[in-house]
Order: sequence, then structure tokens, then C-alpha cells
Amino acid sequence: MTYNLKNEEEVKEYIKNLGTEYRFGCFSEKKPEVCHLLGDYLEAINQDFDKAGKIYKVNCDNSNFGRSCFKIGNYFLAGKGGLQKSDSKAIEYYEKGCELNDFDSCFRGGVISFLSSKSKSPIRTLKQSVDLLTKGCEGKNKDACFHLSSLHLVGATSGTEEICEDMAKAFHYAVKACELGNIPACANVSTMYRKGEGVEQNSGESEKYKKLAIEMQKEMEYEEGLIFQQAV
Repeated sequence: MTYNLKNEEEVKEYIKNLGTEYRFGCFSEKKPEVCHLLGDYLEAINQDFDKAGKIYKVNCDNSNFGRSCFKIGNYFLAGKGGLQKSDSKAIEYYEKGCELNDFDSCFRGGVISFLSSKSKSPIRTLKQSVDLLTKGCEGKNKDACFHLSSLHLVGATSGTEEICEDMAKAFHYAVKACELGNIPACANVSTMYRKGEGVEQNSGESEKYKKLAIEMQKEMEYEEGLIFQQAV
């Protein structure tokens, strides 16, 4: 059936039927990817965070669907969907998501683990944090690469653990993050080329990355403007 998505009643029918399809695909056909879509549907359309959270958790626990592990990790981190806020449970689910190659899970788990390692009652070590971020970066998560660059740029300590300042590594990860679309990383690469930090000084390359950062920023602002206009 073809729907006229400019017709309000047909849109409502389309959304209702979509929910029915997701329920059938999840509960009858036992498809993990459809169960995750059902969770997204319950979260975004029905605003039923309790049911969405249950779907994500079962889909992660029983079906090993990495993206659902990421989502239930977010729920534990925020204390959402009737769940008690728990950084330790959030990290557990991020770690599982990372093992299942959901690289957003690697990034989020790495950051929360890093913050934990700096606390009086650490849940994870600094090394465990770096391991998660490294896998996230290898999986082309731009924010994981940028966070690794930042860690090596200034160094970090936690108990007896230490990440020494390493400008070469900071530059390496900044370039990777920039290539993946992280704007602050491009700006950092420009600065490092200009100052000769972690790389041989090169004013031409510095200017190239500066222009790239500016172009990416303008493109992002343009896209955000289009989304705003469409919403209005």
C-alpha cells in the first residue's frame, strides 16, 4: 500500500502499521534487528521508555545485538525507563556493545570509564578506558579518536597509572579524528602543524587544516539551518 505522507490520517495509519510490523518481526520472527527498531519505535513514537528499555535490554542480553547494548547503557547512565541510575551497569553494557563492534559503545564506555578511573571509587582503570577508546577509534568513531588525541596531548594519571604527554600520538589521533569529521580535531591539527608539535612545522599544512575546519563548521551550520527550517 502506498501512503500519502502529506495526509495526516494516512501518516497516522502508516506509523501504526509500522509498529505492528516491528512487533511481528520481533516477537514472532525473533529478528534482533527488528527488535531494536521496535525499541526505537516505542522510544521515539510512543515515548514509552519503560517498554523500550525492556526491549533493548532483552535484545542485548539474549540476542547480543550491539546497538541495543549501547541504548540500554544510555538508559542506565541516565536512570531512564524505570531503571536506577548506575554507572557500573552502564559501563558493563557499553563494554558488551563494544565487544559486539558497536563503536559508539566503545567511545561512551571509554569516556565513562575514564571519568570513573579519576574518582575515589573507580569502576574501571585508566588502561581499560584507553582500550575501549582505541577500539572505538579503530572502528572509525571520530569522537573516540579525538578523545585519545586529547589524552595524549595533556597526559593523564590515575593512581599508579599514567598516560604520558605524547605529542606524536596526539597528532596521529587528531588526524584520524579530523579525517572522520571531528571539527575540533582539524583545528588541533592545524595548530600542531603551525607550532611544530608532534609533527614537523609546516605552515602550508596548517593553513590547509584550518580551512578544512572552517569549511566543515560552515557545512554543519548550513545543515542545522535546513533541519530547523524543515521543523518550522
